[in-house]
Amino acid sequence: MATSTGQPRAKPPKVEDLEATWSYLQDGVSDIMETLHRGMSFQRCIELYTVIYNFCTQNKMHRFGDGSGSGAGGGKGAHLMGAELYERLTQYMQRHLSRLLDGARDLQGEPLLVYYTKCWRDYTVGAGFVHHIFRYLNRYWVKREMDEGKAQVYDIYTLCLVLWRRILFEDIHEKLLVAVLIHIERHREGEPVETQLIKNAIDSYVSLGIDQQDPTRSTLDVYETHFSKRFLEATAAYYSRESEQFIQHNEVPDYLKKAETRLHEESERVDLYLHPSSLRPLLQTCEKALISAHAELLQEQFRVLLEHERREDMERMYRLLERVPDGLGPLRETFEDHVRKAGLAAVERIAPTGGEDSTVEPKDYVDSLLGVHTLYNSLVTANFNGDAEFVKSLDNACREYVNRNSICKSTSSSSRSSPELLAKYCDNLLKKGSRMADEGDVEQLLQNVMVVFKYVEDKDVFQKFYTRHLSRRLVGGQSASDDAEASMLTKLKEACGFEYTNKLQRMYNDMQISQTLQNEFRRSQEQNESTAPFDMDVLVLGGAFWPLTPPSTEFRIPQQLTKAYEQFHNFYNGKHSGRKLQWLFQHSKADIRVNFADKKYIFSVSTYQMAILLAFNDALTLSYEELQAQTGLTAKEQLTGALNIMLKAKVLLLESGTGGLGEAGSRYTLNENFKSKKLKINLNMPIKSEQKHEAEETHKTIEEDRKLLTQSAIVRIMKARKQLKHTLLVQETISQVKSRFTPRIPDIKKCIDILIEKEYLERSGKDEYQYLA
Repeated sequence: MATSTGQPRAKPPKVEDLEATWSYLQDGVSDIMETLHRGMSFQRCIELYTVIYNFCTQNKMHRFGDGSGSGAGGGKGAHLMGAELYERLTQYMQRHLSRLLDGARDLQGEPLLVYYTKCWRDYTVGAGFVHHIFRYLNRYWVKREMDEGKAQVYDIYTLCLVLWRRILFEDIHEKLLVAVLIHIERHREGEPVETQLIKNAIDSYVSLGIDQQDPTRSTLDVYETHFSKRFLEATAAYYSRESEQFIQHNEVPDYLKKAETRLHEESERVDLYLHPSSLRPLLQTCEKALISAHAELLQEQFRVLLEHERREDMERMYRLLERVPDGLGPLRETFEDHVRKAGLAAVERIAPTGGEDSTVEPKDYVDSLLGVHTLYNSLVTANFNGDAEFVKSLDNACREYVNRNSICKSTSSSSRSSPELLAKYCDNLLKKGSRMADEGDVEQLLQNVMVVFKYVEDKDVFQKFYTRHLSRRLVGGQSASDDAEASMLTKLKEACGFEYTNKLQRMYNDMQISQTLQNEFRRSQEQNESTAPFDMDVLVLGGAFWPLTPPSTEFRIPQQLTKAYEQFHNFYNGKHSGRKLQWLFQHSKADIRVNFADKKYIFSVSTYQMAILLAFNDALTLSYEELQAQTGLTAKEQLTGALNIMLKAKVLLLESGTGGLGEAGSRYTLNENFKSKKLKINLNMPIKSEQKHEAEETHKTIEEDRKLLTQSAIVRIMKARKQLKHTLLVQETISQVKSRFTPRIPDIKKCIDILIEKEYLERSGKDEYQYLA
C-alpha cells in the first residue's frame, strides 16, 4: 500500500467501547472509500484489523470469563458485537452510496458513463480493502450467521456490491444502459470511443449478479436482465436498418463482404468488452438480421455467381448461409441443377452432328465428363469445405449428365453409351501405341476413369465391353503395361467387389497358364526334332471366362500351317484327355515376309488375310471364286472385308471390267510394284461390319444376363421371405441389382411371370406371391 498521508491519527480505542471502536474504524473506512488515492500505509491497515480483532475476541473472553463484566456490551457476547459492527458498516456504505448517487442524478450520456465507471472502480477497490480489514468478522460472525441461514447477511465485499446495486444501480440503470448502448453504436459506426468505459460498465453488470439462495455464488441475472436483452434488441434494430440500406445500393458480392466483416467485428466485440456468454446470442441476432432477413435474395444470386465462377464470393455466401437454418438447402438445389446443365452442355459441344451412325471420340467424351466434375468437385472441396450435402448434390448431377446426355439419348441403347465409351477409352489408354499419356500419367488417368465409372448406372454394360476389349489386348499382345492392367483390375474390384472382376482375373490366369503350355510345346518339338520353319504361339483359353465366340465362317488351314497345327493338337490331347480345342482363327494373326516387291516387306495380317496372300504363291491373279475355294471362307463379309483392306493398301489390285469387290467373276492381282515408306505394314484392321455386329451381340448378351440376374435376385428374396407383396418384391429386387444396372419395372414383371411359369413362384392372392420350394 502507499505511505501514510502523515495526518495525526487517534489512538486505538478501548476494546470494550463500541462507540469509540466504530468511530476509530469509521475514520479508517472513510480514508479507504473516499481518499484512498492519497495512500494508506500497511501499518494503518494492520491497526484497523487489530482493532476489529481485539474488539471481537475481547467480548468472547468476557463472555466466557467471570460473567460480572459491566462494560459496553458486556453481557451481549461476540455474536452481538459482530452484528453491531456489521450494521454500522452497512449504514456507512448506504450514506456513502447516497452521496455518489447525488452526483449522478443530473448526468447522462458519456459524462454519466465516465462518472459511473470511475465511482465503480474506486468503490470496488475500496470495498476490497474494507473486506480485507474486516476478514476476522467475515471468518467468524458472518460465516456463523450464513451457516444458520440468516437472510441479508453477506461477506463484507458482497455486502458492498448488494448495497451498490440496491442504492445506486437500481436508480440510474436505465440511463446508464442508454449511455452504454450509444457508445456501442458509435463504436459500430467507426467513431473513436473509449472502449474501456464500456468494458468497466459491463463488468459492473456481471459483478452485481449475486445468487440470493447462495450469496457465495455469482450469477448473470443483472447482466442478462438489465443489459443483454436490450443490447440484443438494439443490435437487431441497428443491423436490420443498416443491411436494408446497404443492400439497396450495392451488389450482392459487396453485401456478402459487408456482412462477413460485421459478424467478425461482433465476435471481436465480445472479446473486447462483453461477457463471453453473449457470443452465441449476439451472433444469432446478427445472423438473423444480416443473413436470414435477406437469405432469399442471396440464394437467388447464387446461380449468377456460379455462372461467372465467382469462387471467393460463393465461398463467402456458403459461410454466411451455413450459419442460418436451411440456408444452404436452396443453394444445393441450384448447384445441382447448374452442374447438371453444365455437364449436358459440355457433352452437347462434342456430340457428332451426322446422325445416329456418327461416332464420338471416347477421349473427347470422357474428358468432357471429367472436366465438369473436376471443376465443381474442386469448388465443393476448396470453397464449400467438402460439405457432405454438396458432395451428394454433385454426385446426383454427375449421375444425371453421365447417363442421360444427348449422346446417350441419340443411340438405340439408351444410357449404355457412357459405359461403352468409357470402356473404349480404357482400351485406348491401356493398349500399346497409346498417345493419351506417358507411363507416369496412366495411373492418374485410370483414377479419372474410376471417377466417371462411379456415376455409370449400367456397370454391367461397362463390364461386358471392358472384358471384350481386354480379351483383345491379351490375345493380341497389345497391353502397354501389365502394372497398369493390374491397377485397373484392382480399382474395379475395390469399387464393385470380387464377383465383378472374377472373369477378368481368370483371363489373366489363363494367359499365364498358356505361356507355360507354350514353353512345354516348344521343348516337345525340340525333343522330337519336329520344329516348324516358323514361330507359332498358341493361347489356350477357358471358354467360360473369355468373351470369344466361335468363328462365323468355315476356314481351310493353309497347307504351310497344317503340320504345326496337327503337332499342337496331338501335344495338347496327349496332355489333357477329354478336352476339346476350338480354334478361333478370326482372332489369330501372323507376320509374313513378302518377296514379290523390290523390298523385303513384312505384313502384319489376320489369319484370313494370310491365307489369301499365300494363295498368290501359285498364281499372280485369282478370281473371287478361286480365293473362296482355297481359303474356305464361306462368309462373304469375311472374305470381302479382308480383300477390301488389301485393295486399299494396294497390296492387291482389282482388275477392271471383272466386276466390283466381292462380286462373282471379279479378279484380283498381286501388285508386284507395291511400294511403301515403311518396311513393316499393318493390314490387320478391324472390319466395321464385324465391329457393329459384335456390339449388337454384346448388347443381346447383356439383356440375357440381366434377365438371369433379375430372376436370381427374385428367387433369393422369395426364398428368404416366403411370401411377399408385389410392390415390396419389386422394390427389393431393384435394391439388390442396382449396383450392376437400373432395372425397369416392366422387365421385373416379365421375370416374375417367367419364374411363375417355371414354378418357382405362385400367386397367393391379389398382388402377392408365394415361394415354392
